[in-house]
Amino acid sequence: MAVNLKGRSFLTLMDFTPAEIRYLLDLSHDLKAKKRAGIVNYLLKGKNIVLLFEKTSTRTRCAFEVGALEEGAHVTYLDQASSQMGKKESLEDTAKVLGRYYDGIEYRGFKQSVVEDLAKYSGVPVWNGLTDVDHPTQILADMLTIEEHVAKPLNKVKVVFAGDTINNMAYAWMYGCAKMGMHFVALGPKELSPNQDIVNKVNEIAKETGAVIEIAHDIEAVKGADVIYTDVWASMGEEDQIPERVRLLTPYRVTMEMLGKTGNPDVIFMHCLPAFHDF
Repeated sequence: MAVNLKGRSFLTLMDFTPAEIRYLLDLSHDLKAKKRAGIVNYLLKGKNIVLLFEKTSTRTRCAFEVGALEEGAHVTYLDQASSQMGKKESLEDTAKVLGRYYDGIEYRGFKQSVVEDLAKYSGVPVWNGLTDVDHPTQILADMLTIEEHVAKPLNKVKVVFAGDTINNMAYAWMYGCAKMGMHFVALGPKELSPNQDIVNKVNEIAKETGAVIEIAHDIEAVKGADVIYTDVWASMGEEDQIPERVRLLTPYRVTMEMLGKTGNPDVIFMHCLPAFHDF
């Protein structure tokens, strides 16, 4: 069955079927191969895209800008200092205006409700470049990387997220693994256990896809992992909590000892970055 995602917003992987996610991954592989071969398609020629950033970023901004420009789009970058969103005008008004100027909107910020409202009112596709509870574009990129470096289909891959299992990357991985029938382990302290409502929701999806979703507090849960994944000690906006997070998360710090406990000589380590090395 053909997949047609034209005009769809990309707010969370929970909105997409496994077949649709597979299509996006295959498209990503194809675009990457064509770039390496010097083949340019300009699939976005004549399109205008705006990047709305309430949270700063290095990689996310560069990825969206380079990706759009290489496909022929024009890009506008707006941060909090250069826009009136949420200040002098309502989010609804901002969305409607931007929808008249632009063919697509990328948003990176705090509340998931903001990216949802942009999609609701703008009339154009909206892409989630990160919120406090999700980061779907990062998961697509990471799944692409796993397919390039792990000699297994995704539904045979075990991913262990070690650390703060209530941050956006932990939840985003949970969503993605549930959808793609993967084995996912959220490994961290009990004090930072994932929201049970979200766990229940992804377990319902797992029943349909064959995924395994585990919440673990014992380091031995890394056994058999193909991928060990982690993130920062504290998410953006939580800098005041770093001392307490370091105390809680130090036992789950990724080390060569942890990698050895997987028993897998081919295990790979991944981090969405930025990484802070001085704790």
